Amino acid sequence: MRVDWRAICGPGVTMATALIAIALDRHFTAIPDPAPLFVCIVAFAALSGGLASGMISAAIAVACSSLFLLTPHATPGHGIIDLFRLALLATTTAGAAGIAGLLRKKMRDAHHSTAERLSAALDQVDIGIVLLDTDTRAEFINRAFRDYFSLPDEKADNKPPFIALMYHGRDTGVYELPEEELAAFIARRTAMMRSGDETPIDINLADGKVLRLHCTALPDGGRMLSYTPVTDLVRHTDHRSGIDHDRTRHLRAAE
Repeated sequence: MRVDWRAICGPGVTMATALIAIALDRHFTAIPDPAPLFVCIVAFAALSGGLASGMISAAIAVACSSLFLLTPHATPGHGIIDLFRLALLATTTAGAAGIAGLLRKKMRDAHHSTAERLSAALDQVDIGIVLLDTDTRAEFINRAFRDYFSLPDEKADNKPPFIALMYHGRDTGVYELPEEELAAFIARRTAMMRSGDETPIDINLADGKVLRLHCTALPDGGRMLSYTPVTDLVRHTDHRSGIDHDRTRHLRAAE
């Protein structure tokens, strides 16, 4: 189970700040009311962890501020001014959490919309594209790759690791390789991907297509794999090589 550290960071910082302020005020020296600092922390919590994180931080800030008013340095009793300060802090922190949370949601929605448009655009190209994270799991697989390697959508959308994509190609007979060579091919390709080797290689598929694979190391430690169809180019090169070979053979015979 993954822990969302961004969601618990804000409430944790709020609690730590409040406890430190109370401890300093009671055991060392009087300090100013930390309410302005709480507002900043609540806004940070909502921006980093969302509205729920901000509201929890706001509740902690108000609760701890009420304890702060009970310190020996505070004016005895809870007068109208103290209650007004608590009400003002509650309103301000809740407002800061709400505004920051809505701003975060707006930014995330804009990012999600951009990602969807980019994904739709990449699905229109005939180059197979796979984006791997730092754990070599596929964060994105475009339509061309799925078609070339007969990869079902449910498997592609489940963020399979790179090695699982290689085994899928082996199990479905996609590669035009003898069975005894597949293990070495998969091991070599995996090692090249992990090392970030950008040397392009041609992959022959069983249906006659030829894809030129290029691996690009990304700044965050992930990888982008592009599979460019080069069938016509390779066949043309092979054809020209055959013509040149025949011509050389005829010239030698003539000599």
